[in-house]
Amino acid sequence: MANYTENNGSNHDEEKGLHRTDTTVTMPPELFEKLYLTPKVPVVGDYNRRFANPTPLGIVGFVISTFTFAMVLMGWGGAQGATPVAGIFFFVGPLLLIFSMVFEWIMGNFFPMMAMGLYAVFWLSFGLLQLPTLQLGQPYATTGDPTGQMSPEYNSVIGIYLIVWGFALFTFFVFTLKVNTVFALIFACATTAVWVLSGAYFKLAAGNFEAAASLQKVRIIPH
Repeated sequence: MANYTENNGSNHDEEKGLHRTDTTVTMPPELFEKLYLTPKVPVVGDYNRRFANPTPLGIVGFVISTFTFAMVLMGWGGAQGATPVAGIFFFVGPLLLIFSMVFEWIMGNFFPMMAMGLYAVFWLSFGLLQLPTLQLGQPYATTGDPTGQMSPEYNSVIGIYLIVWGFALFTFFVFTLKVNTVFALIFACATTAVWVLSGAYFKLAAGNFEAAASLQKVRIIPH
């Protein structure tokens, strides 16, 4: 139970004949949480009636992009390299997530808007790494590595980038613990996956190619 005491003193107002005393108000924890932790936010307009729920659209874009990228990383069916499916980084995922983010913002849904925007910019930024035409590793190119994408410096930079993203996703995971179970599971899995992928890039930078491959693949048959 939550107790609140309003102490106005025991002063007497002789002219008005008023007497002030201590007052104690007791309320259950559920009522306290409803009043102070999750207050009712007034909604302006009738957007909830005029527009459909945009959250499933963003989740569909996220799931399609994530599952496709995960299966490519694990080498299912002999898959190697994400260049053929670069569209998931620029159209399928980000496009649907951005549409969802805009309508979440219009409808006043703050946290879903933040989540959709976060994943949209992640896919857009990470997708740039999958485009060989940009030649992002060229500054690290050597005679033995003309693309520069196998250099320790290049892969360490990506590893650091993914570590930062992991902390951002973990922060959102903490926020979702009391909000939405589905969102909490999504952020928990995404945080773990990003940090594991970061470890793969650091192993690649260290020249430990077998460990890097193990971190991005599921070993069905140990060897």
